[in-house]
Amino acid sequence: MTSDPVKLQRTLGYTFRNPALLKEALMHRSFATENNIAYDNQRLEFLGDAVLQIILTEYLFRRYPDFHEGDLTKLRSALANQDTLALLARDIDLGSALILGRGEIECGGSLRDSTLSDAMEALMAAIMLDSSQEKVREIFLELLGKRYPEPSKLLADLNPKGTLQEYTQQTSGCQPEYKLLSITGPDHNPCFEIEVRIHGRPIATARANKRKIAESMAARAALEKIQREKSPSAGETAAAAEESVK
Repeated sequence: MTSDPVKLQRTLGYTFRNPALLKEALMHRSFATENNIAYDNQRLEFLGDAVLQIILTEYLFRRYPDFHEGDLTKLRSALANQDTLALLARDIDLGSALILGRGEIECGGSLRDSTLSDAMEALMAAIMLDSSQEKVREIFLELLGKRYPEPSKLLADLNPKGTLQEYTQQTSGCQPEYKLLSITGPDHNPCFEIEVRIHGRPIATARANKRKIAESMAARAALEKIQREKSPSAGETAAAAEESVK
C-alpha cells in the first residue's frame, strides 16, 4: 500500500503549507523504527488529543446549554473516544495515507481502530501547527456533523448495560444476567456469543470478538425489544413491559 497524502488533502479540503508536518502526522512508529527515523506521529497525537478535547468541550457547551456537567462529560468522551475517531478517519480514508512499516502493513494496521484514531489526533494537531486551531475546529466539526448530525442521541447508547439494569430494577427489582453461550473462531480472533436473561428468561443474544462488547450489544438488543413491546398501544404498554422482565 502506497501512502496518498494528496488524496487526503483533497478530501479534507485543506492543503498543507508545510508538507513535513503532514508527513510526520502520517508516519506510524513501525515505519520510523524499520527505517531508523528519529520521529513518528506520537508527539502530534499527544497534542491532537488535547486540541480535540478543547474543541469538543466548547462545541458541546455552546450547543447544549441545558445539559448538566455529567452529560456533557459523557458526550465529550463518546465523541473523542477511539471508536468515534476511527470512524471519522475511515470517512476520509485516512488509512490509505498512513506511512506504515512492512510488518504493520501485513497485519492490516491501516484498518486498526487504535492506529486510525491516533493518526486522526496527529492529523488535527498538524493542521493546527500548519494553520490555526480555528481551522482544526472547522474541519473536525464538519466531519463530526456528517457522521453525527445530532450528537446528543449518543447518550442513549453510551451504557446499554447500565440502562437495562436500571430499567429492570425499577420494574421488577432484579438485575439482568449475562450468559456465555459459546466461544468460536481462532484464538487470535474469537467470537463470543452472549445471552441476556431477565428473571431467567432469555431476552436477546449478541456476538462480538470481545465479551464485554457482546454483553453491551445484547443489552442494547434487549432494550430495543422491550421498547418494541411497549409501543403497540397505550393499553398494552404496561402489560408488555411487565411481561418482558418476568
